Amino acid sequence: MRALIAALCALVLAACGNIPGVPDHTYFRMAEPQPLPVSKAQVFNTPIVVNLFAADGLYADRALIYALDPAGSELRQYHYQLWTDPPTRSLQRRLLIVLRDAAVAPLVTDELAASQAALRISGSILRFERVPSVDGGFLASVVVRIRVDRPDGTPQLDEIYHADVVAADKGLGATAVALSRAVDQAFAEFHADLLQSEVHEHAR
Repeated sequence: MRALIAALCALVLAACGNIPGVPDHTYFRMAEPQPLPVSKAQVFNTPIVVNLFAADGLYADRALIYALDPAGSELRQYHYQLWTDPPTRSLQRRLLIVLRDAAVAPLVTDELAASQAALRISGSILRFERVPSVDGGFLASVVVRIRVDRPDGTPQLDEIYHADVVAADKGLGATAVALSRAVDQAFAEFHADLLQSEVHEHAR
């Protein structure tokens, strides 16, 4: 009897492992970042620290998010389509890379002792989703808030950046690329504001 029960359990488990129609998980990477203009001369004398981005609710997860309407008033998550890394981590690394390659400071890092003087960048993801457009296609909509604090802890810059990019087609791969490009546009605007804020600092 025990052998019969064990055999039945094995059959049930084997059947569960071969349920037809259950999709595999698909993982998406962000596209390679578009570079920022390289500074001819170093803009900042202090290191720059890029902190992990913050996000609330759906935006803190790895699942791709889509809106049910062009206004983005109703959102849902895909169950089997995920980012390889949480967007909070991906955006941190992306901003770190493009600022480092733009040669704006002697050091751009994600970790530095709190006692060491540095400009510290903090970001929050406010929107990061696929949105249907009125013409039947899809947009990638990104909204981020980015704040820069001086070495003494006072704010030097605190702005919200919004970018929408049309996806090349209806596939989720095209949406992942469009979201990457939307982030690049937001970071390009932030980079320009960051350089301008430093000009204002020297004029104080």
